[in-house]
Amino acid sequence: MEVVIVPDAAAGGELIAEALATLVRRKPEALLGVATGSTPLPVYEALAAKVRAGEVDASRARICQLDEYVGLPAGHPESYRSVVLREVVEPLGLDESAFMGPDGTAEDVQAACEAYDRALREAGGVDLQLLGIGTDGHIGFNEPCSSLASRTRIKTLTQQTREDNARFFDSLDEVPHHVITQGIGTILEARHLVLLATGEGKADAVAQAVEGPVAALVPASALQLHPHATVVVDEAAAGKLKLAEYFRATYAAKPEWQGL
Repeated sequence: MEVVIVPDAAAGGELIAEALATLVRRKPEALLGVATGSTPLPVYEALAAKVRAGEVDASRARICQLDEYVGLPAGHPESYRSVVLREVVEPLGLDESAFMGPDGTAEDVQAACEAYDRALREAGGVDLQLLGIGTDGHIGFNEPCSSLASRTRIKTLTQQTREDNARFFDSLDEVPHHVITQGIGTILEARHLVLLATGEGKADAVAQAVEGPVAALVPASALQLHPHATVVVDEAAAGKLKLAEYFRATYAAKPEWQGL
């Protein structure tokens, strides 16, 4: 696992956006896995700026969803389908046909989960999956004690996660109790995992995920098992890392040709 400490969220967004742009230049039809929430917005804004400036042609790129609420209509402004279309697909100038995600409105939710897992495989697999981390260490909606081998499935959200997400709704009562999420095993099949964390509130979770044991209690710690995992954190989120100076030194000495 590579840990990169950046000055702030904007610097993290630019760094990851350039990694995405480099991937798309090399593989124009790349399948990019995206996360929702406020943390990855600087990434999407920086990547869209590169597209507008003609620095990268993303017209053949494909976008896939990490998770989705169960029961929210597809057109609901806070359904993750709507969020991804609004924050990623449209700013990149892509058509909705470039997007794939699970059906959170399906009558048979389990079948929808299995269908999405299958669709990702049939699409050739995810080339780069962008991740956030919850204050309790969750990735996607794999809450603490999720199986490290789990596949795309329905999960019940913890009260903490519902409270964390309530800022996107008018009230906590409107936040769904269930979601479809790529499982940890599904996530680990992506060729490159990039986790972005910013803010002091993520410092404990980052330290446990990076420097603690691999444990289902901290789902993000599963990234330690991946052959190409990158954790990008700002100074505040890096505040609890014991090896922060080592991470700074290794990144400073990294050959430019290696990229992110």
